[in-house]
Amino acid sequence: MFKSTFGDKKAFTLIELLLVVVIISILASVILPRLTGKSKKARIAAAEADISAIETALQLYEQDNGVYPTTEQGLMALVKKPTSVPIPESWDGPYLKKSKGFKDPWGRPYEYRCPGDHNTQDFDLFSLGADGMDGTEDDISNWQEFEN
Repeated sequence: MFKSTFGDKKAFTLIELLLVVVIISILASVILPRLTGKSKKARIAAAEADISAIETALQLYEQDNGVYPTTEQGLMALVKKPTSVPIPESWDGPYLKKSKGFKDPWGRPYEYRCPGDHNTQDFDLFSLGADGMDGTEDDISNWQEFEN
């Protein structure tokens, strides 16, 4: 710091301020790309964890009732006893404490189909992923192995 031309007050020079801005810019250019990649990976990991938890709840539902909820009953059957056919007589839920509206990390509902197109003996459960389109590599599903 140099002495200001305005008396005894000390102040930063323009060169010192520019140097600080350059250093901050360099740090930001190195750190930000790493953080954005982590955000995407964190959302994928969250979707995988949600699918695993919902899958477990669906298996508990099936153990109690002998069948999985139908596509029409949907995932809400894990939180509230369905009133549509087949009405589960041995429903012992809720099977999940919190449903979060069954939304994936991108804010879209998880897709549930029973019987499934891929798992014809039980159900398909999946997120459309970041792109929001069915059948792309962004999909996160219970019929594919999670890539960890």
